Amino acid sequence: MVDLKSRTKRGEETSFGWRALIAALGAHRITYLLAGAMTAVVYYVLLGLALLAAEHSAPYLVLVVASHFVTVVLVYPVYRIVVFRVSGESWLSGYLRFYAVGLSFLGASLVGLPILVEIAGMPLMLAQGVIILASPSLSYLIHRTWTFRDRRNV
Repeated sequence: MVDLKSRTKRGEETSFGWRALIAALGAHRITYLLAGAMTAVVYYVLLGLALLAAEHSAPYLVLVVASHFVTVVLVYPVYRIVVFRVSGESWLSGYLRFYAVGLSFLGASLVGLPILVEIAGMPLMLAQGVIILASPSLSYLIHRTWTFRDRRNV
């Protein structure tokens, strides 16, 4: 066991832990990663439920598109209010830019899934998981520099 000595005097309260946590959560990258994880879970659950409900009666790519659309509608407010803290700009124009970026990643799924599922023989949900894991860093960069940039400073 390691003994750690505190730099505060006995009886003094320290709020360093809370301040550091709040500062870390306030950083765009951290909140973006948390929102991205939430988005991935929402999408993954919606896709899984759609696949179960459809029972092979609808093509999986149609279910991917529908799940993606519903996910984007549900998570846009989180990205706008919590992650990028945008105010004063039209929700509709912001949503359209957000969806445009999302369409590029939907495109990655629509191209990547048939390759991974049909050609490589990977199970659908595993293949979608691989595609999801590959996209956050590129998505952050695009959203930070285009979707949610401060247009007053342009």
